[in-house]
Amino acid sequence: MKYRLILGTLLLTIGFVGYCQHPLDRYKVTSDIPPQKVPSRMTPDGMIAGNGDIGVTLGGNPDSLQLFFGKNDFWLAYPVYPGGIALPGGLDIVSPDLHGASYHVEQLPGSAEISGIFRTSNKTLQIEIWATATDNLVIIALTANAPMKVGLRLWAKEGLNSVNEQGGENIAWACRSFLKTDLIEYSSHVALAMNKKNGELLLQPKEKEYIAVALYTQQDTLQWKETAIKRVQSITLNEIQQLHKKHREWWNDFWNLSSVNIHDKELEKYYYQSQYILACATRKGKAAPGIWGPFITTDDMAWGGDYHLNYNYQSPYWACFSSNHIDMTDNFDQPLIDYMDMGKKHAKDLLNMSGIYYPVGIGPKGLCTTRWPLTPEEMKERYDTYENTIDNGYKFLGQKINAVFSVGNMLMRFYSTYDLSYAQKVYPYLRACADFWEDYLILENGRYVIRMDHFNEVMPNKRNKGIWRPLLGDVNSTLSLGLVRMLFKGIIDMSAFLEKDYDRRITWRDILDKLSVYPIGQTSDGRWCLKNTEQSAGGYNSRPTGLNRVSIHGLLLPGGVCGMMTDSSFNKILLSDVSHWGDRRKEGNDWANTLGNGVETCYPGAVRVGFSSDSILYYLKERIYLLSYPNAWIKQNGGGIETLSAVPMTINEMLLQSYEGVIRIFPNWNMRHDASFTNLRAYGAFLVSADLKNEKIAHVTIKSEQGRPCVLQNPWPECSVVVFDGKNSKIYKGKVISFPTDKNRIFELSRYDSL
Repeated sequence: MKYRLILGTLLLTIGFVGYCQHPLDRYKVTSDIPPQKVPSRMTPDGMIAGNGDIGVTLGGNPDSLQLFFGKNDFWLAYPVYPGGIALPGGLDIVSPDLHGASYHVEQLPGSAEISGIFRTSNKTLQIEIWATATDNLVIIALTANAPMKVGLRLWAKEGLNSVNEQGGENIAWACRSFLKTDLIEYSSHVALAMNKKNGELLLQPKEKEYIAVALYTQQDTLQWKETAIKRVQSITLNEIQQLHKKHREWWNDFWNLSSVNIHDKELEKYYYQSQYILACATRKGKAAPGIWGPFITTDDMAWGGDYHLNYNYQSPYWACFSSNHIDMTDNFDQPLIDYMDMGKKHAKDLLNMSGIYYPVGIGPKGLCTTRWPLTPEEMKERYDTYENTIDNGYKFLGQKINAVFSVGNMLMRFYSTYDLSYAQKVYPYLRACADFWEDYLILENGRYVIRMDHFNEVMPNKRNKGIWRPLLGDVNSTLSLGLVRMLFKGIIDMSAFLEKDYDRRITWRDILDKLSVYPIGQTSDGRWCLKNTEQSAGGYNSRPTGLNRVSIHGLLLPGGVCGMMTDSSFNKILLSDVSHWGDRRKEGNDWANTLGNGVETCYPGAVRVGFSSDSILYYLKERIYLLSYPNAWIKQNGGGIETLSAVPMTINEMLLQSYEGVIRIFPNWNMRHDASFTNLRAYGAFLVSADLKNEKIAHVTIKSEQGRPCVLQNPWPECSVVVFDGKNSKIYKGKVISFPTDKNRIFELSRYDSL
């Protein structure tokens, strides 16, 4: 592995007097070399901090540090790349005295801070950085061991025809704006302001100097510039201290929502660091993060840093539901709802269908980020064809399923919470998806068939010399069959919960009953194996090649329509496919072939089909060592924050599963390995805690939030189960038990050894 992460256990005293680091700071990651991938169009390797709206990425060398400030709601609303999320700006901290200094920085997940120390033979500079959890501020604290001059320069990024301005006397401020034009759909503005002026700052020995940087956009306030300036003009040391206190309280509350202990400190480190980075990237009430979150270090981020709808946008959130971090998913739905009017127009204009039809990539406020280049000449340069009018200039890439992909997240939240107001919010989106697929499905010989919805993206490019139409022709893509089944199963459940559309459920059940079966075939050695499609152009996608990351999306995650309990016979085929993943690895340690994409999909997918947990964890660690950065970000080539769900989702699914309608505790775990978890969330709106010691489940606690019936696979299959509700006890027998619950009541479960 290029970078090995060091698990730190040394507790340091940082910040204010009397404060000790959060216990989860034992999972800190460190680096003793400056970042090599900052700035970057993709995943940065510098240490990061954030508050779910503002992201901070540390770059540079000890004598020329650079802080890059990203913000989830600052976009260039241009429909073609390099449109998309844009870089607001940054702060340069220049210290000539530190030329040649040593470099040591740490990323502290419990405290949600970056700390660093840079040393020469006689000069030392310490830095602490945090994005305040409750405000639009980034705080940088500098401490030197001797008098030291540092230069400060707050700047706004220039380029892409942005309008920039800067000023300040005792403070510094800089602004960047993209103004609405015929092609830019809406104006975007951002202001950065600092409580110090640009220029030289003299640090006195052992006296901490606080730099406060405010970031505001027009999404925060119509007075974005004035607010940023006033915010730093009035800030005091006492206020910074109070903000720091609130910051730590917020993160302490966050970490108290759930926990796991699997007695593998390396994987636990990635479990918590992944949740930390994602919590830095997404927050309730703020704009949703794109592919790279707010960790933006340049303009023209890959794929515009947009909301890519054929898994990239959805997958970062997958572990949030089971980890009981529901608030982190609160911003997910709004961009999808905002695009519904355009989605209806696409369906009508392009396919003469009702419902909604979405392109591969969108942005905030109804923005489409994925248009073909606006001129034939640019189209030829990028894609080797002059034809820029495909699908009226929008990129659908041969896929009809993009809108339904997001239904998976909506259903995961619905089943996890049974929140009435949430169901009411998203139900119109699900119904619009159902409208489309009722029209689009074709009834042939007593079964519903899906044609021309493609397993892979189909588009012109230089590799195929601009020729793409001969690649069209998929019939019954496994991805499509799984997600459409998920859609109609889910909308039946949600409509019943909301007591809506009773008459339409007859049609929806008929679709479920008659939807084509998943295509399988035999390999040359006679093994039954999954196929990507029933038929495809040239036959490539209709060969029996086995379960892979794309088919997992339809069947297992987010699809959730297959598994050991749903159809044990079909699951055996999927399990056999997973057992052969090592046969097709492209790199020595890339068991599931996920260097391109899929680390967040393949590993939890393997858990759901029941592949050996010991093997999965072994391969997962090998994959982490193969390509991950010093900031604990697992790297893959096709996307950014999506990988942050890989480790949490894999471990959560090993410890607790419920997506098949039955809660199963330690469903895919080596019972010889002690483990415990607290407040993992199960479908049915249950919070579950359990402890495994000495090969036995010691206790189980279930909190019911909505008072729904609890269906549970017996944790002690050889015994009966005692269920104690705080007042009364009742004994249940059987491999699967069911008992009634009341809202917000806690149930203690224990084994009952009858005589």
